[in-house]
Amino acid sequence: MSPDDRPVGSLLSRREALTLLGATGFAALSGYRFPVTRAAREGTGPCVVRPAQTEGPYFVDESLHRSDIRTNPGDTAIKPGLPLDLMILVSRLAANRCEPLAGVQVDVWHCDHLGVYSDVRDPRFNTVGQKFLRGYQVTDAQGQVRFTTIYPGWYEGRTVHIHFKIRSPSAARRGFEFTSQLYFDDAFSDQVFARAPYAGRKPRSMHNDDDGIFGDGGRQLLLEVTPQGGGYATTFHVALQGA
Repeated sequence: MSPDDRPVGSLLSRREALTLLGATGFAALSGYRFPVTRAAREGTGPCVVRPAQTEGPYFVDESLHRSDIRTNPGDTAIKPGLPLDLMILVSRLAANRCEPLAGVQVDVWHCDHLGVYSDVRDPRFNTVGQKFLRGYQVTDAQGQVRFTTIYPGWYEGRTVHIHFKIRSPSAARRGFEFTSQLYFDDAFSDQVFARAPYAGRKPRSMHNDDDGIFGDGGRQLLLEVTPQGGGYATTFHVALQGA
């Protein structure tokens, strides 16, 4: 089992999880769809809440406020990989109304083309002090953040994924935090991994349907990826209730 398969803390039942989330003023109701308002139609897309998933062991709160996360701070060398333009649109859902949620922090982190995370010590690698493929943005008036990154690679025990966390501003009177993961279509990933710099590694051993974390709502967290220049682009919509 990969370390990323082991959630931080104990697993909660669905009822326990919803109770806990409700107590913090936030709920992520897996698969439940609410009416789409004019605000959603005109700016933020579908107003859909998404399932939370484990943070995993590789989150490091680096306080890196940046859009392009492909480099180490102070280093111009870009991590190898096909470019990925990732836009996340965050909405607030309250009283069946959906509006863009401005001023919240969205953190993104994921592995490189070889399956390596930065700034962690792991049985497979030691990258302490490096900070590639990590960063955060703050949502604008339309609830949008955009990251320039690379298509992530894979490692033993997990399917291909990107971690993200949405947090209230540090000065907020009532804080909230939502953490989950984003996934890719397996056939599409296989096409990507046939290209450099991913090609040449042994075939990956884990696909979406084999991944226990993906099995807990991962189909609602799949990205729709389109070609863009020499890389790809994708947009993901998520609505927070009670934020």
